[in-house]
Amino acid sequence: MADYLTPGVYVEEFSSSEPTMSSVSTSTAGFIGVTEKGPQYGAPVLITNFASFRRIFGGYLTEREFGQYRYLTYAINQFFANGGSRCYIKRVVPSDASYSYSSEQSPVVFYAKEPGEWGNKITITITKNNNVKTQILEEIENKYRVKSTQGFLVGDIVCVTIDENVYYNRVIDVDDNIITMQKVFEKNVTDDNIVPQIVLSVCKFDIRVKYDLIEEKYENCSFNRNSYDFVAERLTKSELIMIDIKEIEEDIPHFLLLCEEEKESCNIRLLGGKNGTKQALSAIDFIGEDKGPNNRSGLQSFIDNNEINLIAVPGITDAQVLLSLIAHCENMGNRFAILDIPREKKTVNDIVEYRDLFDSDFAAMYHPWVKVADPITKNAVAIPPSGSVAGVYARTDNTRGVFKAPANEIVSACVGLDCNYTTGEQDVLNPKGVNLIRSFSGSGIRIWGARTISSNSLWRYVNVRRLFLYIEESIRVSTNWVVFEPNEPLLWLRVKRTIELFLGDLWRTGALVGGSEGEAFFVDIGANTMTQSDIDNGKLICVIGVAPVKPAEFVIFRITQKTNGAI
Repeated sequence: MADYLTPGVYVEEFSSSEPTMSSVSTSTAGFIGVTEKGPQYGAPVLITNFASFRRIFGGYLTEREFGQYRYLTYAINQFFANGGSRCYIKRVVPSDASYSYSSEQSPVVFYAKEPGEWGNKITITITKNNNVKTQILEEIENKYRVKSTQGFLVGDIVCVTIDENVYYNRVIDVDDNIITMQKVFEKNVTDDNIVPQIVLSVCKFDIRVKYDLIEEKYENCSFNRNSYDFVAERLTKSELIMIDIKEIEEDIPHFLLLCEEEKESCNIRLLGGKNGTKQALSAIDFIGEDKGPNNRSGLQSFIDNNEINLIAVPGITDAQVLLSLIAHCENMGNRFAILDIPREKKTVNDIVEYRDLFDSDFAAMYHPWVKVADPITKNAVAIPPSGSVAGVYARTDNTRGVFKAPANEIVSACVGLDCNYTTGEQDVLNPKGVNLIRSFSGSGIRIWGARTISSNSLWRYVNVRRLFLYIEESIRVSTNWVVFEPNEPLLWLRVKRTIELFLGDLWRTGALVGGSEGEAFFVDIGANTMTQSDIDNGKLICVIGVAPVKPAEFVIFRITQKTNGAI
């Protein structure tokens, strides 16, 4: 409260409303897989459309080269085609992949930003840029009085041209209008003419990098580490290349290190990049390693990402990978896994045997694989359904709500199914938690199941589990203001009211069952939920119960025949 020392009228603003809760997103997906190019290290990359995925991660991979590991690009295309709008991508790279480079013998080597054959298409054009120049007015041993020192820095390589011969030197000091060189120039370089014939220039250069339709330009680059135009620093912004510079003591003109001869410009082609082989990939590449923040790979890189709500590893059906994916979702507590079944598992017995390897309410399993048009072969190709299903999840969330089961929904942009199952076969698979994708005459290809792979009947349905994840995460994110507040009845009342308002809105949208708010949910906080010991230990405990909507999985109409005269 403010101190009032002078008599007068004071006006204060205060908030009379309860803190509001923000709903978290439920439709942002995370995907892990092999791509043509793109970042191998660091955080997963946000993608908002398929065009941006192609620009950053490249195109489709061939079956011959990558086999079962080639499906991520297809899955991302399906994700966006079925209604997805945001996803994060983590690239997996075979251990025997290599970077494209310019020349390992040179003290200056350009590398493709990431490994793979894609880098062999990169061309780099280096052009001299001696725009920073000045007139030398007086020479005193290795000190030179110049007209202007603007643009000259300690460490710059400079040059003068006399009778078509170029002489190089290095700046070791700049003071007022005096430039001190590492050595005395071999020729007299002073020129006090009004229009000088001899000028001192800083040896800089421009870089143009091209890859397919992408072009990057970097002007006034320098090899001087003291310069804000230091080339290695400038290229940190490049999506295509990076540079390795070895220490050089001599006054070698760095342009010659790049182009190997005195020219105004030269072209450099990167070579030697390799995609690696499918034989070099293993489960651990997809599971990844946890080496701490910003140094995690594979699945582990999503530990730092609190944006995603769905996650999949399209086409990867190794049990070790999927068990790690499930454990990741359970540990994070705010995301749901979409699992693929091996394509070759087509009989009911084989599918059930595979499904029984897993038990979790944080995952759902879909089959069979869907067929899409293959841009490579121009024929139909079977791909894992997880990308399509993730897109349907996102579409359903955005059009109906997370409480709506993502089932009886059309799978768009596919031309068929790898295998068609009968109702009798689904009678066996559905209770086991295998969600089939089926084709119905006149109704298209639809997801025809909404179950998790949990043995716990409370968490049988995908939408129930995901609704709870949504509620829990929304409450967690929106009640950070409570931390360090005085733990007393007024705070309890505010927290209770805030959560009740949020759940009341959910009930009105149809997410919760009940004829009234009291039937749909309860929020209890206070003496019934906390002991004095809890309060003394800094704990605020709120107990919440909700009645989620469950899908009408079996719609039964009982019909009898009405006879004449019957009442």
